[in-house]
Formats: sequence, structure tokens, C-alpha cells
Amino acid sequence: MQLFYNPNINDKNDIFNFDKDETRHIVKVLRKKVGDTIQITNGEGWLFKGELIEIGNKQSSIKIINKSFHEPKPYKLHLAVAPTKMNDRYEWFLEKATEIGIQSITPIICDNSERKVIKRDRFEKIIQSAMKQSLQYYLPKLNETTPFNKFVTETDVKQKFIAHCEETDKESFKTILKGNQDCLILIGPEGDFSVKEIQEALQNNFIPVTLGNTRLRTETAAVVACHTVALVNESI
Repeated sequence: MQLFYNPNINDKNDIFNFDKDETRHIVKVLRKKVGDTIQITNGEGWLFKGELIEIGNKQSSIKIINKSFHEPKPYKLHLAVAPTKMNDRYEWFLEKATEIGIQSITPIICDNSERKVIKRDRFEKIIQSAMKQSLQYYLPKLNETTPFNKFVTETDVKQKFIAHCEETDKESFKTILKGNQDCLILIGPEGDFSVKEIQEALQNNFIPVTLGNTRLRTETAAVVACHTVALVNESI
């Protein structure tokens, strides 16, 4: 199944037009012809099945023959992850987290962050591609890059966790996590969160957790956290 993403399609459409770039992909890459079917999502839970009725040089058109709405998961997972020094590591996290299932991502800038600027357009494309590849109908939201101290004081979620490497008392994430409830996890940069940031998170009711017995890279920790949330919720 080849899944397209277009935020402009909705359940009111009977006919939908693809632009020049999408038309080129449909014709040149997928070799689609008039009469063939195409699956599209708008990233908001809708799946549309359309029949190609016209192919031109600058656009192509489909007639919607079936539409269905898929309910969202009973919980929302929000990961706040510091950008990694190497962009490709963060891109790997974005791809895998989207495939596993995540609703919201916020790049946070910390005291030990070596990278403070992200390639937002590229990150968005990676998330969209991963959503389509994994046949999901909800597009994760990539939030604006936010300073750590601003982020921790403005979040309002019951389940709030911080995964850090300091040798202090920490709960096992997979043990303390409650299913079917919204969840927010903080993952720090390569140099970990500073002691000041950890204390600030605790003062704002974040629970310190461990993701396992080994020290993980930033992007690995984020994927492990995401997968743990998925497993806990699937076991309910």
C-alpha cells in the first residue's frame, strides 16, 4: 500500500487535485494511470481512497470513492528531546519515534546543548515520510525549539518524567508509567542535563526515571522511551 499525505484534503471533498510535484511522483515513480487507486491521509485521522480520473502536466485529479476516520490513541505521548550534535542522529530518532507512535515532539535547548539550531523543514519531511511509510493517519506535531527552563515551567501533564544520568534515586520508567494516560518525557543532550536543570525539573513535579541499566545516547534513549510507552499501552 502506497500512502500519500496532503493536509488539504478533508471529508467534504469528492474530487481532489494533486499539484505538479505530486503528479510527477504519481506518474514517473509509481507509474499510475487513469483508473488506478490512490490512498491519502490528511494526518488528522482520515484515510481516503481515490480513483485517478485525470492526469495532466501540472496536476492530476482523483474521485474519492471511500473515506474512513480512525480514532486516535487513548493517550498522547510528548517527547522533549535536546537536539544532537549530529543532525542525522536526531533525524533517526524522529523517523523511529514516528514509526512506533508519538503525538508531539519538542526540541529543547539545555545548558549542555552543543546544537541550538535545527533544520525544521527537513525534520518535518522526515516525520511525514515516516508516517506514510508506517501507514499511520496522524502526523506527529513538531513544536518550536524551546529553552529548557521555559519548557518545564509551562507544561501541564499529569505524567511528567525526566530521564537523566546522575547517580540519584530514580524510578524505573516502565514500572511507574501508567497506561492510557498522557505522558511527557524529557531527554537531555550528549552531556546530559545539568544539575541545575534536574533540580528545576523536580521542582516542577517531573519524576526522575531510568530507562535501563546502560547509558544510552540521546537519540537511543528517546526511542527506548517511546517504545516503552507503546508496549505499556499495548499490554492493557
